[in-house]
Amino acid sequence: MIWAVVLAAGESRRMGTQKLLLPFGETTVVEAVVATARGSRADRVMVVLGSDAGEVRKKLESSGAAFTINEDYARGMLSSVQAGFKALGGDAEAAVVMLGDQPFLPAKVVDAVIEAYRTSGKGIVIPVCRGRRGHPVLVDMKYRDEVLGLDPADGLRQLMRAHPGDIHDVEVENSNILRDMDTPEDYRAALPRR
Repeated sequence: MIWAVVLAAGESRRMGTQKLLLPFGETTVVEAVVATARGSRADRVMVVLGSDAGEVRKKLESSGAAFTINEDYARGMLSSVQAGFKALGGDAEAAVVMLGDQPFLPAKVVDAVIEAYRTSGKGIVIPVCRGRRGHPVLVDMKYRDEVLGLDPADGLRQLMRAHPGDIHDVEVENSNILRDMDTPEDYRAALPRR
């Protein structure tokens, strides 16, 4: 079973308000990301909550996603990846780690990463656009214990540095893999055009 693990625990300090709850088209940022995950080839969706967990969860109650809480969300993104990996059942084969602030990412990018995992035989799959790596990143669960032991201060890159021969870069024609939304300017630039 391949899970989409949506990281939705951050404090949104640079945005000045909880960015996941900002309007995005007909919905909110986090609802758009979860809808992308649900519309992809991922079998299930796990949302990692932290800051503003109650409000974020309320927006997603009818999404069909599973939830887990990252009590250590202030320690950064890897702590949310770890909380998500810890919450996955024993039937989890791999996890596609999706950022909660990439509402503009289409499901076909997630599908390309999953397809590359299925065909490449590699344990880490990363989308690449114009020579630059982005998100979402897929990690085989053979690395679960290693990920759980990583230092949150140094992030998931530690895993990639430790296993360069098990990485498959999949070329995608979508520069949105390189973007996220940290500031009000980023948000305004990301809003769907009417």
